Amino acid sequence: MRLLVVEDEVNLAETIRDGLVAAGFAVDVVHDGANGLWCATERPHGAYDAIILDIMLPRLSGYEVCRRLRSGGVWTPILMLTAKDGEYDQADALDLGADDYLIKPFSFVVLIARLRALVRRGAPERPAVLTAGDLALDPAERRVSRGTTTVPVTPREFAMLEFLMRHRGQAMSKTSIIENVWDAHFDGDPNIVEVYVGYLRKKIDHPFGRTAIETIRGAGYRIAADGG
Repeated sequence: MRLLVVEDEVNLAETIRDGLVAAGFAVDVVHDGANGLWCATERPHGAYDAIILDIMLPRLSGYEVCRRLRSGGVWTPILMLTAKDGEYDQADALDLGADDYLIKPFSFVVLIARLRALVRRGAPERPAVLTAGDLALDPAERRVSRGTTTVPVTPREFAMLEFLMRHRGQAMSKTSIIENVWDAHFDGDPNIVEVYVGYLRKKIDHPFGRTAIETIRGAGYRIAADGG
């Protein structure tokens, strides 16, 4: 999943980014409300699965960013961050269209759990557990399984499999995979996608005699809807 973090405290923003990347998310970070609004509205529709938005921001406040997004019909789930703990501040955020909020300092475990809950609630096509036949991926528990067999995967393998399973049955290009699993500014060898497809096949397909990950010539890769 790709997230947008709008936070003007640079050190905190980088800490959030590093933690989310380690958890398997793709993350973009900006440090003021105007740039946050631009990213959330000018990137292709559906580019972000959720937005982490600080309230106290330069140029445009988090309140104003949220208000403009909702007024413009952008319904990406928003999690507001604030150093304020007054009930009216929280109510204002929710009334303006935010989906949830966290008060600084916050638990990183709770942040990730809240984000996943927002994505599930905000997009019905993203169920709590992703499945393709007997292949299952549980984002909350970070668990992959084939039937009753748990399949151990690395964080990057998990992120790639999650992206493909969220688009089950659709061919996803190398570029799309890199932008959502690595980074939009990744400048390494794009064949890294093939390498990780190979890793996943050795774990979720070959031991079970399956072919869940299909190569679509000229288009990319997809997860077979029936799990292969």
